[in-house]
Amino acid sequence: MNWTDLRDFLDMGGYGLYVWGSLGMTAAVVVAELLMLRLRRRLLVREASDTEAIGERVA
Repeated sequence: MNWTDLRDFLDMGGYGLYVWGSLGMTAAVVVAELLMLRLRRRLLVREASDTEAIGERVA
């Protein structure tokens, strides 16, 4: 497509709401996934260190 100005680009031929909405939702899901992975990793590392500490106390 050929856009003459920024407004035409953002409008996307009348489909801007769908295009930018989809892009925004995709970005939000990717960010949420990264945050959940980061949290899960922290929990697993903490759990592993707690398990190791319990093993040292028993031995």
